[in-house]
Amino acid sequence: MAEYIKLFWKDAPEGEPPIILYEVDTENERLALRSIDIFLDGHTRNIDDLYDGAIEITPIPTVEEFNSHVWGEEFHACLMEKAEFERIWESHIYDGGINVIQEEIL
Repeated sequence: MAEYIKLFWKDAPEGEPPIILYEVDTENERLALRSIDIFLDGHTRNIDDLYDGAIEITPIPTVEEFNSHVWGEEFHACLMEKAEFERIWESHIYDGGINVIQEEIL
């Protein structure tokens, strides 16, 4: 079974995505099946193997863990629908707009 998480990274460093979408395998140690980086200019990058070349494979925290600021004050997360994830994955378009990104992060 999969869970879909939208992670907002407030004040992400230049060149880093302020929004990251995760498809999480809840039956396999919460490992990411796929992820999508969303950049300030609206372009996206699909990642079909988040762990390719990784030295250490780490599970994706739950929404509650992200929002309790265990991973830092700059992170906020919410659940999202599979259909939204799939639409962005297929279209390579995040239609939330920059203002929406900033408002949702705050």
